[in-house]
Amino acid sequence: MSQPIHRPALQLDRRADFPILAQPIRGQRLVYLDNGATTQKPVAVIQAEKDFYEKYNANIHRGVHWLSQYATDLYDGARVVTQQFLNAARVEEIVFTSGTTDSINLVAYTWGLDNLQAGDEILLTSLEHHSNIVPWQLIAKKTGAVIKVVPVFDNGELDLEAYQQLLSSKTKLVGLVHVSNALGTINPIAEMIQQAHAVGAKVLVDGAQAVAHKTVDVQALDCDFYVFSGHKIYGPTGTGVLYAKYAILDAMSPWRGGGDMIHTVSFEGSTFAPVPQRFEAGTPNIAGVIVLAEALRYVQAIGLDKIAQHEDDLLSYATAQLSAMKGIKLVGTAAHKAGVLSFLVDEIHPHDLGTILDMDGVAIRAGHHCAMPLMTRFGIPGTARASFALYNSYEDVDALVASLKKAQKLFGVSDE
Repeated sequence: MSQPIHRPALQLDRRADFPILAQPIRGQRLVYLDNGATTQKPVAVIQAEKDFYEKYNANIHRGVHWLSQYATDLYDGARVVTQQFLNAARVEEIVFTSGTTDSINLVAYTWGLDNLQAGDEILLTSLEHHSNIVPWQLIAKKTGAVIKVVPVFDNGELDLEAYQQLLSSKTKLVGLVHVSNALGTINPIAEMIQQAHAVGAKVLVDGAQAVAHKTVDVQALDCDFYVFSGHKIYGPTGTGVLYAKYAILDAMSPWRGGGDMIHTVSFEGSTFAPVPQRFEAGTPNIAGVIVLAEALRYVQAIGLDKIAQHEDDLLSYATAQLSAMKGIKLVGTAAHKAGVLSFLVDEIHPHDLGTILDMDGVAIRAGHHCAMPLMTRFGIPGTARASFALYNSYEDVDALVASLKKAQKLFGVSDE
């Protein structure tokens, strides 16, 4: 008889904070395991957006009336909250964007175009999301820079020896994911940043899958750029953050022109506002930014260390459960992982599997996860992916396992 799988007491029980999770799906209890794609929103975040439009809605930075001034205070206050969340040295180092993709494109089309030239090298890793690949391909085509790629081992860990060998005086930028969205691998970015700086390269860290799961200190990391999206950390879609060291940001050219990013305008020419306003042309997502700050407060009040331990316990339990099942192969077994479990089930395409699990109210992601080069490296079209959040539980994992067994039986590949 197999031994029961260890289930330490979970750190958190926050499902009740999230109204959507009380909603049955196809008559079943909703088991939401697609958090790598987007997280659900707690009552505090939903209420903050409702409050803004009911009580404070106005455009910012240009109005003299009370509503405009109050909305401006909330918006500017959100920048302080974000600065403290990342432990940035200065509030001016925080630029609000529409998301991780927008933040990376901002860096690519400002810093990249101004600083890269023919023969320079951009070093990316095999674990990157398309949003940290395609912008650099476009910039490489414009500048003549060359893209190099750090390989990944079969277990989903980067080949750090190859990384060191690829670094050279030609390396001008390293684009590095903090946590892989497809495999959950946590990269040793502090060490990698230090090595990149030793050859004079700048480092951009994609933190989209990291900030909701672990404490991030940009000063301790010493990264040059750090980016993330609001919707991955219990905040609204269409919001994001670019952190950049002040000296680098201050030297960057604006990439979009319009209102609020200028100092003076004439038909003979314009002068531009200081950072960060220089990079926030036009009316921003005011409500979104204010609500993002509420989401950051929410996770900080709970404690990122508690969140990380909660998700680690869920990942360990789910890994043990799926590893014990016949016909299931885990993809990405790095020693250090966040709460992401990618897997394949014999004889069942990931898309078919996702559809079958949905009939039981179990929401997972199926496909290439915007990481097609990584899937190509493993010789597969995609995986099924369960990704955990602070509101998930052992009950959710058990529901996933039960539904997987049903799917195997349906396809006639179960020995039970």
